[in-house]
Amino acid sequence: MRAFVFPGQGSQYSGMGKDLAEAFPEAREVFAEADEALGFPISRLCFEGSEEQLKLTEHTQPAILTVSVAALRVLHSRGQVPDYVAGHSLGEYSALVAARSLAFGDAVRIVRQRGRFMQEAVPVGIGAMAAVIGLDPEVLGSICLEAAQGQVVSPANINAPGQLVIAGHTEAVERAGKLATERGARKVVRLPVSAPFHCSLMKPAEERLAEALTPIRFSDLEIPLVNNVDARLVRTGREAREGLIRQVSSAVRWVDDVEQLVRQGVDCFVEVGPGKVLSGLIRRIARDAGVTPAGTVEEVKAYV
Repeated sequence: MRAFVFPGQGSQYSGMGKDLAEAFPEAREVFAEADEALGFPISRLCFEGSEEQLKLTEHTQPAILTVSVAALRVLHSRGQVPDYVAGHSLGEYSALVAARSLAFGDAVRIVRQRGRFMQEAVPVGIGAMAAVIGLDPEVLGSICLEAAQGQVVSPANINAPGQLVIAGHTEAVERAGKLATERGARKVVRLPVSAPFHCSLMKPAEERLAEALTPIRFSDLEIPLVNNVDARLVRTGREAREGLIRQVSSAVRWVDDVEQLVRQGVDCFVEVGPGKVLSGLIRRIARDAGVTPAGTVEEVKAYV
């Protein structure tokens, strides 16, 4: 069994997707469709934008989605269809496009709004995120409870064994990081992000996204999705929409997602989109599975 998995924020890089657009007409069509849907050339931002421009959340999210769907269309044109799909945070939108639940034009517009909602939910400097290496999720959860002291700090991404991310108020994240170091974490690294994603401080963004998603059509999925918020199989459009809403202020349970896919019989993972972040994580979670990146011309040709 094969799963297509789609990356989230942090996988972007300047020039992403350019080789796909130059080599494959299917990919060029995706970039043209995104430019038209957004009313500005997201293609130029992907191909020529600076790292600083691409770090802006409302740019990052539609850019990564567009490159992922461009790679997906190339794989489809070569007869590659997955048995399951999943995505890391933002990547869940790409996965729902792959599952034919969400139209690409709707997806690229809504993720731009999602990025803006998330950016505006917390003033710059009030929130932070940090990677914590070398602790179990249960231990880190207890540390966050102790460090909160009336503020917010909680696990935000359960990415791989011993590789976790916390988010919340800046001071609480700093307190939790100090406690984590004292209690055996190998490393605590403050992340260069502009907002504390996937924690309760994102509730205002979640509410705005729920309203924005109301008129968007979600069809029942043609390919089952394992969602982030529950790490369970989703097959209906209603469940898909509800999962995207709750995802904004909830932890991304990536370890549980991958383990769920393995339980369904998946033994081959294909990372569809820019970068190789998920490939590295999956190799640590499902050591016996095959993992292949497919986000560049060279990678697609090697896989197909």
